[in-house]
Amino acid sequence: MILTGLLLGAVLGYVLQRSRFCVTGAFRDLYMTRSARYFTPFLLAIAIQAVGVAALTGAGVIAPEPASFAPLAVIGGGLLFGVGIIMAGGCATGTYYRAGEGLIGSWVALIFYMLFAAVMKFGPLGGFTEAARARTTADATLQETLGVSVWVPTIAFSALVAVLVVRQVRRSAARNAGKKSVRLPARRSGLGHYLADIPWNPWVGGALLGVIAIAAWVLSTAAGRNGGLGITTPSAKIITFLTTGDVTLVDWSVMLVLGILVGSFIAAKLAGEFRWRVPDARTMLNSAGGGVAMGVGAALAGGCTIGNSLVETSLFSYQGWVSFAAIMLGTWAAAWFFLVRPQKAAAKNRPAPVLSPAA
Repeated sequence: MILTGLLLGAVLGYVLQRSRFCVTGAFRDLYMTRSARYFTPFLLAIAIQAVGVAALTGAGVIAPEPASFAPLAVIGGGLLFGVGIIMAGGCATGTYYRAGEGLIGSWVALIFYMLFAAVMKFGPLGGFTEAARARTTADATLQETLGVSVWVPTIAFSALVAVLVVRQVRRSAARNAGKKSVRLPARRSGLGHYLADIPWNPWVGGALLGVIAIAAWVLSTAAGRNGGLGITTPSAKIITFLTTGDVTLVDWSVMLVLGILVGSFIAAKLAGEFRWRVPDARTMLNSAGGGVAMGVGAALAGGCTIGNSLVETSLFSYQGWVSFAAIMLGTWAAAWFFLVRPQKAAAKNRPAPVLSPAA
């Protein structure tokens, strides 16, 4: 049954690559360009998963266990993770699918992310992580605090997302009215054209991500693992397996993350977008540093932009939503420091144009 993880991971990698769906870009663009092009579709993915998980839980198919809320670890880890994903040029899943496209910088970030996640979870700093995450609050979820059914926050959030989706679609339609799109000649016909020739709309990526997240709960439960999509722990398990040979670590979740590499590679090859790309030394160092921050931050926060910002949020756990906010703030701070600040400094130091005297 763990091979279903490999299959679902491949589907996830394919969807991410074709839609260019990365939470780093969603958070960064919301701050830098005030664009919700990817942010609102990400909220849509959360809403779709929330409805599916609530329905499956009510039917007794799955039994989610929301994470306990350790405020200091979640906030600190989330902020650090947000900084890391800007340095690395992508979140955990974004780094996986870009590595499948042949980006060497993403491979560097991925290796350091996996390594330090293993150090923090199963290695010499495991005790520190455990102690930091032991300081928890009494309630784990919003519905637990309010004393209501999970359907109450699910319906309220889904209604809010529906309003945001309609508003963004209308604005996009008004903005594009009268514009003519230029399309290159199709290399394929029929289904192949849509699968590999054209980039997918963010709405397609967000909707499919939500459906894949629901399927992950069902398939993972069937394989004996009570959980949905997850990236950090299986990444740490891969490193630990490679250093210890403990085959019990190779479970459904490990197959899932390996499948992301496979799926994104297939998508990139079919679209003619795969090629090995080596960045400059500075980018490599930033990627390595970003990978370290991602691994440490995700371990402390109890998850990354998938485990927390997508999965735990759909359970309306405090860990999920507080981490979501912390990662976003960390992303914005890093975007200002690494992207906005250098641009402003360069513009300030640029010499003024010399005007020729009037004749």
